[in-house]
Amino acid sequence: MSSSPGAALRVLILAFDGIEALDFAGPFEVFTTASRVHRRLRPDEPAPFEVAAVAEGAPVRPVQARAGLQLLAAHDLADAPQADLLLVPGGVVDAPLASAATLQWIARQAAGARLVASVCTGVFLLAASGVVTDQAVTTHWEDLADLRERFPALEVREGVRWVDGGRILSSAGISAGIDMSLHLVERLAGRELAERTARQMDYAWTHNPP
Repeated sequence: MSSSPGAALRVLILAFDGIEALDFAGPFEVFTTASRVHRRLRPDEPAPFEVAAVAEGAPVRPVQARAGLQLLAAHDLADAPQADLLLVPGGVVDAPLASAATLQWIARQAAGARLVASVCTGVFLLAASGVVTDQAVTTHWEDLADLRERFPALEVREGVRWVDGGRILSSAGISAGIDMSLHLVERLAGRELAERTARQMDYAWTHNPP
């Protein structure tokens, strides 16, 4: 883990051409809002999370998200620091699946991260990079069959908002990434902060059934 005790956990979110905007922005909002809420509650303590985006060619080349939104990441793959929490969003993942540099970066970052999480079809990138091999995972309902076909060793679960496998987590589609991110805030910084974060966002946090 890269952060020292008491320091903010470094959350790196991968961005790429074809990314689903809410897959990226939802978790980004959760972790940055959690830090903002925490500072209000405990101004003398460090914020729990430090969040940054990473993309191949950044910050010179913007990422073209799905539906035309452009994103400018803070770090290129080559100069990104080590993540404590690596988050891989989904969307149209053809470009990152075809990029050896991106898949290798995911594998390297995942090896050094405390936690790894995917949103929606981001799990295809975790599987293609060898980060998940036979674990229980989930993805968008529309992509469950394709995930099973392409990576038959995975235990693909349906009907859940996210799967928490301990060090590796995956969520279902789009808004489920917000639910999973709030769950991670709860795991890493406590239930109170997670609930206050959801309230600050005016978001009805959907919990996985017990």
